[in-house]
Amino acid sequence: MNKRVVIIGSSNTDMVVRTPHFPAGGETLMGTDFLMNAGGKGANQAVAVARLGGEATFICRTGDDLFGKNAVELFATEGINTAYITEDAGTPSGIAIITVNNAGENTIVVAPGANAQLSVPQVEAAHEAIASAGFVLMQLEIPMHTVLYAARMAFGNRVPIVLNPAPAVSLPDELYQMISIITPNEKEASLLSGITIVDQASARKAAAVLAGKGVGTVVITMGSEGALLYDGGAFTHIGAPAVVAVDTTAAGDVFNGALVVALSERKELAEAVLFACQAAALSVTRYGAQSSVPYRSELSPVA
Repeated sequence: MNKRVVIIGSSNTDMVVRTPHFPAGGETLMGTDFLMNAGGKGANQAVAVARLGGEATFICRTGDDLFGKNAVELFATEGINTAYITEDAGTPSGIAIITVNNAGENTIVVAPGANAQLSVPQVEAAHEAIASAGFVLMQLEIPMHTVLYAARMAFGNRVPIVLNPAPAVSLPDELYQMISIITPNEKEASLLSGITIVDQASARKAAAVLAGKGVGTVVITMGSEGALLYDGGAFTHIGAPAVVAVDTTAAGDVFNGALVVALSERKELAEAVLFACQAAALSVTRYGAQSSVPYRSELSPVA
């Protein structure tokens, strides 16, 4: 059992404001709370892997500033291998401005900063870690050429690749062929497949289109409705626990980290997706990004 997971992605500092509703164009709203938390899709997933029992190695790039230094210190306290985190002296660390409404929904604007400078040399320096990993987990808050290079490296060493295609952008055909599991949410799956998802039937059509592009397994996350798994020509809908959501920030990241941990422990796909749904459901009952990530001991016995 190889529990080593290499996460390649972004690290941001999240600045979160709670508002009654999302502002319209030109509207000024008075918020109720302000929080500043560690975030970034890659970092969130790395923390999720570490807290849920995986051996996390994180590859990212920060600025030579307080935000970046604080982030690396936090990763180290989580038990994440930080050996491949590098600083860019000429670029600030990434930040995200997040608005959370009374329903727990969020809107996010990201200024990538040093995340946009994560490139081939940093991935190449981590060749040994990637080649010996049980899984490589990536997202799309870093340059596409970096994602492609890392995917080629992992694929060439027969390391399974899990891609969380967020934020949604068109993917090169080559990348689909190398992905073991793709994990879009409904909006991302709609963009990638060209099929607007409005229900289970349309989600199945979208999943089949993505599989037809060469992806081994498709998992479409559907929020409170759980997830749709498409593998080997068969569909399985896996429900999520009923919870009262207060903040959905990082729920998808928790799902992905949990999924990879479960798979690294050789759980069956459906069981791994269920574990991921449980972890994500717990995260939305808490505020923040990394602050909402649960620990393994908090999950039910199926974990």
